[in-house]
Amino acid sequence: MEVQETRVQTDRIFTIPNILSMARLAGVPLFLWLILAEHDGWALAVLMLSGVSDYLDGKLARRWNQISSLGRLLDPAADRLYILSTLFGLTYRGILPIWLTAALLARELMLLVMVGILRRHGYPPPQVNFLGKAATFNLMYAFPLLLLSDGTGWLAWTGAVFGWAFAGWGTTLYWWAGILYVVQVRRLVKADTAADRAR
Repeated sequence: MEVQETRVQTDRIFTIPNILSMARLAGVPLFLWLILAEHDGWALAVLMLSGVSDYLDGKLARRWNQISSLGRLLDPAADRLYILSTLFGLTYRGILPIWLTAALLARELMLLVMVGILRRHGYPPPQVNFLGKAATFNLMYAFPLLLLSDGTGWLAWTGAVFGWAFAGWGTTLYWWAGILYVVQVRRLVKADTAADRAR
């Protein structure tokens, strides 16, 4: 959920946007089971519902002034869990190559290290920016299309063409956003170090 710092935040837990994010999180294990069991139609339906709720929770939070600290944690957590579960399921089924899965997992590991560094310096995790959100949207389009490509005929061929296009853009943007996070963390740590030396 991309938000502006100037917006008022609420400490309420049971807001409509938060409930949508909780429902998305609850759908992760169901989605993973559907992929592994090769119930592709149902898996695609769950993934599409997740995409709709992802769009709605951010839009409703901004429109109804229901942006919350919990929501800012739930939304990116749901995004990452869907990406990780899809990576696992599609790699297990041989639809995704190991190198692509490794590239995306390496970016997640890099971001995890950055979050640890931020916490050590007393900062919260970095906000989801537009670039990171665009990367997630590309990947969330790519995965169902690649799942659709696991078959024969024109539909599978179309899914493969567009799926790999979205996967390429998504992976590139995912790493670009990750590198920007690293730059952001480096600046914060550098400023902290300079402040400590000045004392």
